[in-house]
Amino acid sequence: MKQRTETDPLINSANSHKAEYVPLAVPGLSRPLGIYIHDERDRFVSARLREEGIWEPYETALLMQILQPGDVFVDVGANIGYFSLLAALRVGQAGAVFAFEPDAANHELLQRSSLANGLTQTIHAERAGLAEQAGEARLYLSEDNLGDHQIFPTDTARASLSVALLSGSEFMRPRSTRLDLLKIDTQGSEYGVVKGLMPWLLSLDAAPRLIVELTPLSLRQCGSSGRSLIELLAGLGQPMWIIDHLEHRLVASSADELALWCDHVDEVPGDAGFMNILVGPGVS
Repeated sequence: MKQRTETDPLINSANSHKAEYVPLAVPGLSRPLGIYIHDERDRFVSARLREEGIWEPYETALLMQILQPGDVFVDVGANIGYFSLLAALRVGQAGAVFAFEPDAANHELLQRSSLANGLTQTIHAERAGLAEQAGEARLYLSEDNLGDHQIFPTDTARASLSVALLSGSEFMRPRSTRLDLLKIDTQGSEYGVVKGLMPWLLSLDAAPRLIVELTPLSLRQCGSSGRSLIELLAGLGQPMWIIDHLEHRLVASSADELALWCDHVDEVPGDAGFMNILVGPGVS
């Protein structure tokens, strides 16, 4: 895959490495799209995008299928902006993408990619995380997975920095009366994100679809639990599905079944098992 590399002073000041721009190889794109990625230190998202031009192919296909021109997409834990960029291309200028990423380096790459692809009118990128209440938190940084920063400490020593947190409902309510798809991938803080967004979500005329990462261990380390998150999501009154990345299909589930799975994971010390779930109508 061809790529170009360029030095960016602002990015380097935060990361001490270069930003690389690589083309995306995602089926169904209406025009060419590229993304700025981290260098070889990031062994996960950036590495996969450098090698293959796509990340989580089935979840990518779901997003491309769900979103339509004029839709509104909210990306919480946007990382370097992969899903935000795809969503912006899908919803077009009549739609909107709200991307939340607290890490300065990731946020800067997102902004660079938005500008490079002419999507700054569609992507509204906030350098902040979402929580139940606005405030500040410490973000604990992973050295080799730059999308695995967390707002809670673990046994592994990590450098940390102060980041801003916003209440999702307080931020979104004056900005949009519509939401079509919400993606939350925040390395354990998903409960607080949903709790903060819930008043706004319940006020919408039409319930949105949600794609949420469900990791009981991280949720527990962050002060909640997988069961608590599932019971909170059940308040939306929507069907639930397991996103099967291996078989590329949605598996119908229920709040009770997912909560029980979380309980079983919690019974095994150190079990880092996780899954992504879809809340809302399925897709064919």
